[in-house]
Amino acid sequence: MSDLNWPSITDETIRHLQALLRLDTTNPPGHELLAAECLAGVLAAEGIEPLVLESAPGRGNVIARLKGTGEKPPLLLYGHTDVVPAEPEHWSHPPFAGEIADGYVWGRGAVDMKGMVAQQLLVFLLLKRQGVSLKRDVIFAATADEEIGGVDGYGISWLVRRHPDLLRAEFGLTEVGGYNREINGRPVYVIQVAEKGICWLKVRAEGRSGHASMPHHDNAVVHLARAVDRLATRGLPHHLCSAAAGFLDAASEAVGGDFGAALQSLKSPEGAAQLFAGELKHHELYPFLFAMLHNTAAPTGMRAGLQTNVIPSVAEATIDGRTLPGFDTEAFLRELRAVMAEGPAASGSDEFEYEVTLDAPPLETRHDTPLFALIATTLRRHDPRASVVPYMMSGATDAKYLAPLGVPTYGFAPIQFPPGLNVMSLAHAHDERAPVAGLGWGVRVLYEVVKEYCS
Repeated sequence: MSDLNWPSITDETIRHLQALLRLDTTNPPGHELLAAECLAGVLAAEGIEPLVLESAPGRGNVIARLKGTGEKPPLLLYGHTDVVPAEPEHWSHPPFAGEIADGYVWGRGAVDMKGMVAQQLLVFLLLKRQGVSLKRDVIFAATADEEIGGVDGYGISWLVRRHPDLLRAEFGLTEVGGYNREINGRPVYVIQVAEKGICWLKVRAEGRSGHASMPHHDNAVVHLARAVDRLATRGLPHHLCSAAAGFLDAASEAVGGDFGAALQSLKSPEGAAQLFAGELKHHELYPFLFAMLHNTAAPTGMRAGLQTNVIPSVAEATIDGRTLPGFDTEAFLRELRAVMAEGPAASGSDEFEYEVTLDAPPLETRHDTPLFALIATTLRRHDPRASVVPYMMSGATDAKYLAPLGVPTYGFAPIQFPPGLNVMSLAHAHDERAPVAGLGWGVRVLYEVVKEYCS
């Protein structure tokens, strides 16, 4: 690989990223066909036969495959080309111009996740140009409709239903992982090996309606407000899954000292309760660490009443629930009910109605595999300071749609950020941007992993 001109490859990666950023694929409505056709043109120019699949008017996906000997099962490189909306008035550079300034390429999708799509594209092209002898097929897929959860089914979920054989692989590599972040001053690279499940729901309380000038004790708004307060105050129980244990073990070893000991203490319910109420309460890592060790239920909306002088008979809260590996929807609801429904009510109105509006199971991939070990070794080769740790994402990716096909995923989109910046601080934010040098560094890391694993 020493004969490859990596500065030139970095430049080429950035050119392809700029082309993608200049296509407005905001979802909704999407228009990802623009990106699919752009990528297909690049692939075809290299003698690779792409397949563009339009799941609905304007909603496009592109898939290509480099054939190996078939001695080993395929590796899937996949990412989405839709992006969340941007508010141009709040940006330093236009969100759909793909401008380069201050060492960064700026634009909506630069890190989430057109940047990785461009990296995967270059890796794919380099394998072809270098004539790498492959024992596995390598599949490249750039798909639609991830940013609103894929619920409309125009991207990966549609491909899984209609064209599953195009995606079957031993492993998939996708977003949210492979980037560096500081933990107590030490550089750590996180590799996503798990993601929490989703349980969105509405919780309704009932009471007795009446004239607001004569308050009474059976007020639906009060019943629900007390329950939401209990949920916010107490939270749900502590649980330690394999991905969380792996993170705490590896991160505590990397960081060392008192903070490393504190990370180890989080593995027990008693230690976690003490630390979250004390020294970690206002730490920048608190939300991440808490979510990793608990099912969470965040109230995100409340609705009740039509008129100020009328006590309503129904009050409703919306809850964003996220479930750990090992928990299904029913187990999560049992935990939620135990907190929300606790406490006396004059009329027994703390018996709430729970309506699930969206659910998806959690995912967890083993991190004791040859591929994970290769990822860790390659990262350390390119950054000798690197500590590589497994990581569980509190949100969700398209990996949830591939799991039923038996395709486990690692979040591995390698990129180096300067101190204070990382993917999670820039994704969906104003002034989303990716460091040019960091993207180029990541292309080389990703290429070496894919080449070694597949050849």
